[in-house]
Amino acid sequence: MGGLRKLAGPFVVPGPCGVTVRDRLKHLTPRDEIVLRAVGEHQGRLASRDLRARCADGLEHSKETWAARKRDLTAQSSSRIAGAITKATHDQWALARRCQAAHIRTLEAGIRTLRHRLSLPIGAPGTKRAAGGYRSRGEWFHKSRRLAALEARHDAAVRDRQAGRVRVVRGGKRLLNTRHHLTQARLTEGQWRDRWEAERWFIAADGESGKRFGNETIRVTPDGEVSIKLPAPLAHLANAPHGRYALTSTVAFAHRGVEWADRITANRAVAYRIHLDTERGRWYLTASWQRPAVQTIPLEAARARGVIGVDTNADHFAAYRLDRHGNPVGEPHRFPYDLSGTADHRDAQIRHALTRLINWAGGAGVTAIGIEDLDFTAEKTREKHGRKKRFRQLISGIPTGKLKARLVSMAAEHGLSIVAVDPAYTSLWGAQHWQKPLATPKRKMSRHDAAGIAIGRRALGHPVRRRTAPPPHDRRDRAGHRTAQAGPGTRGREGTRPPATDHAPRDVPPNGTRKRQPSASKTVRDAPSTHQWVQDPLMHTG
Repeated sequence: MGGLRKLAGPFVVPGPCGVTVRDRLKHLTPRDEIVLRAVGEHQGRLASRDLRARCADGLEHSKETWAARKRDLTAQSSSRIAGAITKATHDQWALARRCQAAHIRTLEAGIRTLRHRLSLPIGAPGTKRAAGGYRSRGEWFHKSRRLAALEARHDAAVRDRQAGRVRVVRGGKRLLNTRHHLTQARLTEGQWRDRWEAERWFIAADGESGKRFGNETIRVTPDGEVSIKLPAPLAHLANAPHGRYALTSTVAFAHRGVEWADRITANRAVAYRIHLDTERGRWYLTASWQRPAVQTIPLEAARARGVIGVDTNADHFAAYRLDRHGNPVGEPHRFPYDLSGTADHRDAQIRHALTRLINWAGGAGVTAIGIEDLDFTAEKTREKHGRKKRFRQLISGIPTGKLKARLVSMAAEHGLSIVAVDPAYTSLWGAQHWQKPLATPKRKMSRHDAAGIAIGRRALGHPVRRRTAPPPHDRRDRAGHRTAQAGPGTRGREGTRPPATDHAPRDVPPNGTRKRQPSASKTVRDAPSTHQWVQDPLMHTG
């Protein structure tokens, strides 16, 4: 393909494997809040100590050290609470290791780019595949210093990874750094302290299949009554048998409440977490459970009724419906969203845009949505794009990770499949082959709309081009028809024009009906052929 990279084939994205619902704990008494705070602080301290012990073990971790840590925690809480704490600790340590590996890869990409650009002469032009030299000697000098700094960071990160050291902050590194910028965050020291302590609490329990209502530590009955198994040092606060504390508040999950009730009635595992929203002063209970792995439908089945190609942009989704032959149907649709403001606002904007997209897809009658398998992790570095700060901000604003997670989970509830395709050249080829042909005085086609068509055609297994070159006129019987063409039985396919009536223009229907009578002929050429023309003998020439 002359310098173009090999394209990956489309695939059906696996559906979600878990469910999470949340409800507010209303009408808690002051004693309820005192007990919840005491349990959160006590178990939060245990979780912090266990995480410190796990980080100290590093690569020397084994089943024996895990069992020893769990025995120490059991004496200060219970066996089930100890199991939940150690499991959360291992998950957090593993996440830190994955982030460490990603950080090393990012540093290596930046170092490669810097070394390449520093090796070129100053002012050397770049290419589509690689950047050129730096513009001035001063910029070259500063980038050489940055190369030395990145190499030092890379060496330190590699040493930490080889030694099994990770940097983990319970409560979050961002919230920890906010302590030094309280004015910009519009927080007082007391407000920050309350948020910091609440984030470090630990009031969670893993589900257990076969146990009563699916959880022995945090138990929720079908009527919504919530009770907690208190750790051993706090057993004197119990107000129910067997060292339990029953809250006065009840819960009723409005979303997926029937599914949750079916699980706890059958004593299937359900995990719970209780946390405090310090900004609103509200307590919440979150329930989560796993779903059995469902085999994704075959790719051909997902394509059977056509797809909707979706082009993801920094401020909107551009979608176009295509039939199973790859032909655009109807008009382009755009679903805007605003990613400015707080994280909750951005999340709500994405959910609202995806909801409208999925509702439109359901009404259109398709069974699949085609999206690009985007990943801008390696494209956001300033070493790659240099002075193009606005472009880096643009690609950083596209919510690729959150989009995938939310779209897959929301589409699964409406019976829609997600087909991921290679994002290479979709905008370029879409604009080249589809933007101008589909533009009309009443339809404004943007580059993003054309990219949606390219994505949909790639999801269907068709080339992005509208039609391939026809076979030679003398080889039609051997070469066949165009490869990108609808089948003979397809309604509305392109074929031969219907025969026109005698002496009728092409826009006259075959039945011969006319809107008006033809005007009388005014020229000799238009006269009927039956007319006899006779020259006047008295006419002389010359």
